Amino acid sequence: MEQITAGKLEAETELIKVTEWFKTHNRGSVNEDHLPKVDITRPILQVEIRPGVFEIIDGNHRLKKACRDDVEFVSSYKLKGEQLVAYFADMRGYKSFVEYWNSKL
Repeated sequence: MEQITAGKLEAETELIKVTEWFKTHNRGSVNEDHLPKVDITRPILQVEIRPGVFEIIDGNHRLKKACRDDVEFVSSYKLKGEQLVAYFADMRGYKSFVEYWNSKL
């Protein structure tokens, strides 16, 4: 893992081993019509939902497509819980958060 800095936030980067991730995480449904348009080269965004436990908040379609295409690893950013508090006060904050990180790609 390495650290990246974007604005005032620092985030770890991590390669997610796709098959291992699916063994340990919930596989929610995805919009099948959207999958053909998904760019799996864009990093996924993981956030810490409780100490040491990370979930994907942006990139579930990318991860699903990577799995179906037998891609071994996908890149991701990992943000700690304390980095997220300011972004989740309302839906506008959440959307701004995701748009901000997407703009860094």
